[in-house]
Amino acid sequence: MRPEILFPLFAPATELSGVGPRIGKLLERLAGGGRIVDLLWHLPTGLIDRRHAPPVNAAPEGRIVTLTVRVDAHIPPRNPRLPYKVRCHDDSGFLHLVFFHVKGDYLTKLLPVGEVRVVSGKVEHFRDEAQMTHPDYIVRPEEFATLATIEPVYRLTEGISSKVIGKAVRAAIERAPSLPDWLDAALAARESWSDWRTALRSAHAPAAEPDLAPSTPARRRLAYDELLASQLALALVRAHQRRLPGRRIAAAGDLRRRVLAALPFQLTGAQIAALAEIDGDLASDGRMLRLLQGDVGSGKTVVAFLAMLSAAEIAMQAALMAPTEILARQHYATIAPLAEAAGVPVALLTGRDKGKSRQGVLDRLADGSLKLVVGTHALFQEDVAFDDLALVVIDEQHRFGVHQRLGLAGKGKAVNVLVMTATPIPRTLMLCVYGDMDGSRLTEKPPGRRPIDTRVIPLDRLDEVATAVGRQIDKDARAFWVCPLVEESEVVDLAAASERQAWLAARFGADRVGLVHGRMKAAEKDAAMERFASGDLNVLVATTVIEVGVDVPEATIMVVEHAERFGLAQLHQLRGRIGRGSQPSTCLLLYAAPLGETAKARLTIMRETEDGFRIAEEDLRLRGAGEMLGTRQSGLPEFRLADLTAHADLLQIARDDARLVLDRDPELASPRGKTLRVLLYLFERDAAVRLLRSG
Repeated sequence: MRPEILFPLFAPATELSGVGPRIGKLLERLAGGGRIVDLLWHLPTGLIDRRHAPPVNAAPEGRIVTLTVRVDAHIPPRNPRLPYKVRCHDDSGFLHLVFFHVKGDYLTKLLPVGEVRVVSGKVEHFRDEAQMTHPDYIVRPEEFATLATIEPVYRLTEGISSKVIGKAVRAAIERAPSLPDWLDAALAARESWSDWRTALRSAHAPAAEPDLAPSTPARRRLAYDELLASQLALALVRAHQRRLPGRRIAAAGDLRRRVLAALPFQLTGAQIAALAEIDGDLASDGRMLRLLQGDVGSGKTVVAFLAMLSAAEIAMQAALMAPTEILARQHYATIAPLAEAAGVPVALLTGRDKGKSRQGVLDRLADGSLKLVVGTHALFQEDVAFDDLALVVIDEQHRFGVHQRLGLAGKGKAVNVLVMTATPIPRTLMLCVYGDMDGSRLTEKPPGRRPIDTRVIPLDRLDEVATAVGRQIDKDARAFWVCPLVEESEVVDLAAASERQAWLAARFGADRVGLVHGRMKAAEKDAAMERFASGDLNVLVATTVIEVGVDVPEATIMVVEHAERFGLAQLHQLRGRIGRGSQPSTCLLLYAAPLGETAKARLTIMRETEDGFRIAEEDLRLRGAGEMLGTRQSGLPEFRLADLTAHADLLQIARDDARLVLDRDPELASPRGKTLRVLLYLFERDAAVRLLRSG
């Protein structure tokens, strides 16, 4: 149950004066929710300063000013579609107040002729005369003291004025109770942070532009509260996971030794270290939940397979699930010869498998004679049953919903989970998205991999690029040619790719240039990929809608058109499709001039480094977290107050604080623990509190 002290904050915004059902609906859309607390989290993005009060003849163009004037005359229009004007003056000159769609005698009462009024708004000049259209405020001189000379500016939506949102937020702040402080006292003193309610008031009352920065004490305090709630919730989930009994998988390693002897290369230091961490988890009594991060081509599949062999060696089962059929087949192609060397059968199960062959795999999984399986989400369909599933490996988990991850783990008892991703994740996002997991990183490339020569070339040299690619394919080279992300439209992307394929086919010959796109059936897509992999095709034109996840060591050229339209992570993934063999490889990034600052920075980083982790950090800096991972797909919590780029230092402090608290007070039963429960409810991490109550 939510603590009673928070009830006023979770009341509907329609309880505030002046907020009826219509405004309430608009506020809900604007503030991300229709409750009072949502208005509190809707921080200002700018401010209006009404302190500038020059004489009329010195009022600057386009700036907000506050003028004291005497009303001379009302000039109603002859045609109702024309503006209504009120002529005023001060000792320095004349000013017209301009109004549209005036009804009744409203203005004659507001601006009586001969009286002095204070008006505030933006001044413009028309035919050398100053005018102010629809002033923001018109008051008597004695009422001026009640006017807010500095006003916060909020993001708006159609149908809501700044006055309405400002009034609603002020009313919401008045409703905010004083809450018991959950902060560590030493941290609050070191950062000069005030209590929660004072910080909230300060954040909504900027006195100057610098007060809007995320680095102000008030905004840092509120951001820390949100980050602490998030980290505490993740730590509680992790603690709960650890308390769940696991399956110990401790094999002698005979099968692994056979595979290592058959490998044509030595494992890298990073692969050996990651395996040791995984083995440690599997040999413990707790349940493994580990994330294995590694750049494209860093050898994650081999590490995962060696872990799966440990389960097979002691008569348990292991499954590897990939998000697409292409990736599942690629993993299977890597694993099958290694499994053969170990003398352990492995099967592939995808949505395309039907009839007797599919039933055969299902029967062998159910009776336990098949220990290892690779597949797509077909693995967690209802009719798939395992005899004794003990380890699940999930590739690119952000492409699956959490329920799918749990769905596969639910097909066994106390299943250990290893998640893999080829998308290098910055440390900041690791803490936010995967904070409930332990992490291992593969930072080395396998021996023999050569650096990729990356060049940035203007699009108007397209002919030269095609000629250079032609020279290479005459020597039997193979090239990917990725077409631009035109817009969020498969149809337009496809048109661009089809056009490029026709253009290249005219130059190189129709039998040498293939096309893959998201609208093709899986079988057609696989056939085109197969022809490229076997050398039947020299050039494969692709849209980005598809996963260009095929492993073709012979491909040595990657051309990306309109590279300025792609994110860094995407460019890095695309470049990772080449440089997989022993031949030198080249990546050509074609851009349309002129380049914006961010696009220029992206292409510069791509030219400077192949380090996926450095690229991921830069991507976070340039784009921000939500856009980088796609908030909805990634499971990234939507932060309302914290900015992961500006507040990265606070995230680490919050993580350490959460761990320390739970080490000392796992039930949150101490005086500070009880205030932290209030914090969890304030930021709606109720599920974490339920875990506490369920033990």
